[in-house]
Amino acid sequence: MTTTAIARKLENITAKGGMRLVDIANVLGTRPETVSRWNQGKAFPQPTAERQLLELEWVVEQLADFYEPQEARLWLFSRQKLLEGQIPAGLIAADKSDKVLEVISKLREGVYI
Repeated sequence: MTTTAIARKLENITAKGGMRLVDIANVLGTRPETVSRWNQGKAFPQPTAERQLLELEWVVEQLADFYEPQEARLWLFSRQKLLEGQIPAGLIAADKSDKVLEVISKLREGVYI
């Protein structure tokens, strides 16, 4: 069976971000069954969900540089001081992943405010 590009993105997020498909569905504002169909190649995300999925994968890739998968998942779903108490996964869901990436950039540079 050939794996779709979307399925590979989902696999990357689950492997490097410690996320389950239900977590991804919650971030993308869709049902777990829908994400499961994407993973099986039976359906494909709408453009908005696809963009958010790609953003989520990029964020997870950046976090993988300094966190183990389960740590990355906890970081994504926990309030962050550098985000003024906001939850990174919620910001990604609200199309505000740039704020999350700014904080990750600060972490990368060793700037802890």
